[in-house]
Amino acid sequence: MTGSRIGWLTAGFGTLALAACGPGTRPGTSASAPAATYVGAPAYVVSLPVPKVMRRPRIEAPRALVEQVDALVRGFPGVAGIAIRAVDDGWTVESGGRRRMPQQSVSKLWVAMTVLDQRDSGRLKLDDPVTLYPSDLTLFHQPIAALVKPSGYQTTVGALLTRALTHSDNTANDRLLTLVGGPAAVRSFIERKQLGDIRFGPGERLLQSRTAGLTWQQSYSLGNGFEIARSRLAPEVRAAALEAYIADPPDGAAPLAIADALARLARGELLSETSTRFLLTTMGSTVTGRARLKAALPPGWSLEHKTGTGQELGRRNAGFNDVGLLTAPDGRRYAIAVMIGDTMRPMRDRQLLIQAAAGALTGHLADPRAIASTEDDAPGS
Repeated sequence: MTGSRIGWLTAGFGTLALAACGPGTRPGTSASAPAATYVGAPAYVVSLPVPKVMRRPRIEAPRALVEQVDALVRGFPGVAGIAIRAVDDGWTVESGGRRRMPQQSVSKLWVAMTVLDQRDSGRLKLDDPVTLYPSDLTLFHQPIAALVKPSGYQTTVGALLTRALTHSDNTANDRLLTLVGGPAAVRSFIERKQLGDIRFGPGERLLQSRTAGLTWQQSYSLGNGFEIARSRLAPEVRAAALEAYIADPPDGAAPLAIADALARLARGELLSETSTRFLLTTMGSTVTGRARLKAALPPGWSLEHKTGTGQELGRRNAGFNDVGLLTAPDGRRYAIAVMIGDTMRPMRDRQLLIQAAAGALTGHLADPRAIASTEDDAPGS
């Protein structure tokens, strides 16, 4: 053996007897090597050289990116946070990333992961049938409502999951939430997977009604029932409810925790390979937030993401987000979470902050006049 000298015992030294290694025995669980006894011979020691431990080189975050992200957060008029985690290289950049902010529809990610975790454990399948009734309808963005008749609408778990993620459909999401066992089941998943500072609220109906200062009634799900009831509230009631939500959002999460969860998802640490692939592929088909992260992507980059948009009172907005996984042309992946928790700035400025964060990461500084703008970013999306 190279690098060592090994003696050879001839027959003249006697019979070699190995302790506890006779027929029918198995190696023990002890960390110590079994002792060897040489009958008629002195003990023999074999010395093997131990290779030096090689430390993995630490890859530092790009200094220019650190400075850009910090400048974006500090310069934004309001409460904002940005967190970026390099999935493959391991570095992290964040500014305001440890502050808990409203998630809004970003929280649909945790419902989706809970569904797929139950799929992995055999508790449900994506092609399991589900029936939606008018009593399942919620509020704000729910395109599936047009399909729900008094007799019900037949669909599947997988179809609901696709609608909840790609179109941010609140009814699809809340029906899945009921299916997996309610908010307690999602909170259990978050805790079991140790996702960190991520809260999960009571579901869209209760969350949005409390934020507005209302007590939920199912009649609010029909037409503009919720908006009409909200408009009848005294301004001070609405202001107090929104202030309470912003101060302690029941769906609050730290951008850094979300970026870390997305990085772990990408590395296959949260779900099975097939469930991970399904979730990321579905997130890649998201149609909401065209003027957020997606608008700043250079050619060759891809994006799997989820948006979140909160209610507004006058000029004040609580919760305007986009989080996702960016993949560079060379295959390297970056988890990013850009969250605006409270601001008076118009939607256009909020969109531009999210685009600027993506542009800082990709190194692509687009001409602001060429950046897309859209008004599809309605509450609940």
